[in-house]
Amino acid sequence: MTLRQTQNGGPSTALLTDRYELTMVDAALRDGTAERRCVFELFARRLPGARRFGVVAGTGRLLELIRDFTFGEDELRFLRDGKVVDAATLDFLESYRFSGSIAGYREGELYFPGSPILTVEGTFAEAVMLETLALSILNHDSAIATAAARMSIAAGDRPLAEMGSRRAAESSAVAAARAAYIAGFGATSNLEAGRRWGIPTMGTAAHSWTLLHDTEEDAFRAQIEALGVDTTLLIDTYDIREGVATAIRLAGTGLGGVRIDSGDLPTVAADVRAQLDELGATGTRITVTSDLDEFAIAALAASPVDAYGVGTSVVTGSGSPTAGMVYKLVAREDAAGGWVAVAKASTDKGSKGGRKAAFRTLDDGTATRELIAVSDGFEQLMTAPPQPGARALQVPLMADGEPDASFEGVAGVQAARTHHARVREELPVRALALSRSDPAIPTVYIDAE
Repeated sequence: MTLRQTQNGGPSTALLTDRYELTMVDAALRDGTAERRCVFELFARRLPGARRFGVVAGTGRLLELIRDFTFGEDELRFLRDGKVVDAATLDFLESYRFSGSIAGYREGELYFPGSPILTVEGTFAEAVMLETLALSILNHDSAIATAAARMSIAAGDRPLAEMGSRRAAESSAVAAARAAYIAGFGATSNLEAGRRWGIPTMGTAAHSWTLLHDTEEDAFRAQIEALGVDTTLLIDTYDIREGVATAIRLAGTGLGGVRIDSGDLPTVAADVRAQLDELGATGTRITVTSDLDEFAIAALAASPVDAYGVGTSVVTGSGSPTAGMVYKLVAREDAAGGWVAVAKASTDKGSKGGRKAAFRTLDDGTATRELIAVSDGFEQLMTAPPQPGARALQVPLMADGEPDASFEGVAGVQAARTHHARVREELPVRALALSRSDPAIPTVYIDAE
């Protein structure tokens, strides 16, 4: 099936969902509950990999894709032919457009177990259909951003480049580059991510470039002639020591950089740095790649490395490819129009019912608690913290079905990156450790009634 172009110029996202969302709508239209006002909440019960914090990412992408969550002729024909829903539901879907509201954490914000990352309010039929789309985006992007933040912390002031496109599906690669950039990476090798999201792109040559030429010297000379002496030469195709000598002989001591992609990186980097300095190339930078993750980056902290390129580990969440978030109904209207808190009570999969307002308490600028006020009506609480020194975490993201455009596009990515850098400064020191442990701050619920 070919996804149609919507009025916003993109393909329809309406079928990027699970079948049971539509069968529930079908049944709700039959029994009269489809128009009940409901509050759904997207949150994580725990942090994957026993990490100490999570990073919210994907919000801007989600808002854009909700714009295109409409059912056209192709989508309706597929549902009709497959007998997924009945004729009355097809009529409802033909005019479907989410017209509710969404509030939540800013993209780039930190989150902890129980944090109400998104709060979606609308009729049951409107809001339940966003479950799969919201989870697929935020679970993927937040997992990447969390891994990237840990790598950024391990790298310190040294720049990081994302170069994992070949280790991810084509669309996932673009989303991963975006999430990594929000969480502290400075560049990507993916050109579509650069075009779409305004991320700086980087890249020079692979080993195939050297192997193409009769000699390493020919390859280096051609690259320097094409890109200038400020380029970065890949020196480990053959013998690293000879590669360094050849690089400096051809480019001079002003060579921009060399890249190491193999070997015992701490030892090799130290040897290369010593050789470069002996040759007078004291300003030539060393970039290392080769299956890095946050632990390998941390192990290189004392090594003479200037920059890192990370591939597989960052685009796969460094061992935690999903954030494990869920989307649950937490409040609904009753037959009389009053609000009722509802919650799942399953063992190990329970949820906390009721609308929620979230705040982060701070002590001299350092986060101490994730404070969540539970109430049927929390509009005032969103701007009035329950105690001095608490920072409100939720902002309006969509009102009456219209997204706040400031969170979308290139400007939204830059805002998320800036916000993440600021709020990461609030983390207590124990949150910066890479070892498995409890969340850096506790989540505390209070009754706001």
